[in-house]
Amino acid sequence: MRDEPERRCLATGESQPKAGLIRFGLGPDAQVVPDVLGRLPGRGMYVSADRKAIEKAAAKGLFARAARQPVKVPDGLVDLVEAQLARRVIDLISLARKAGEAVAGYEKVKDWLSKDEAKVLIQASDGSERGKSKLHPPEGKRSFIGCLTARELGLAFGREHAIHGALAAGGLTTRVVEEAARLAGLRGQIGGRAAGRDTKDA
Repeated sequence: MRDEPERRCLATGESQPKAGLIRFGLGPDAQVVPDVLGRLPGRGMYVSADRKAIEKAAAKGLFARAARQPVKVPDGLVDLVEAQLARRVIDLISLARKAGEAVAGYEKVKDWLSKDEAKVLIQASDGSERGKSKLHPPEGKRSFIGCLTARELGLAFGREHAIHGALAAGGLTTRVVEEAARLAGLRGQIGGRAAGRDTKDA
């Protein structure tokens, strides 16, 4: 594991690696802006990738305190962050697909799993539990992603919807896993080790 810079969460006061936090910046009109890609100029403010933590930061004036100035917090800030993160995960999986590092469809995924080509199993949160339970994640940590809907997973693979996907080893896969972990935190899905038992609510 590489040493990652740590940042302090405004809501919990705990320091943790940046990968598990959402960065926020200030727009020209002092509006709080989610910066999922971490590219906005200026000093960032960090909150854990957790719905309640972001809601607390917004409701208790913690962004203004961190910025040391009055700020405007947009309505539905958490939903904005969730939408940006979902888009990010979809885009990264799409890049992996174009690089030949991702496949979708039950038979292709099953084939990759049987040949140990798959490093991560992806299954739609709203897919049938019975169907999902037939495939099992590869050995190892962070080998399962279950926070995307069938429609979102479909977008990543250029189709209407998808239930099963798999990622091969590679730099893109590491990034997909990191971003998906943040999205899972926002959607209240922590862990998700066993396929078919990741979460009951989409």
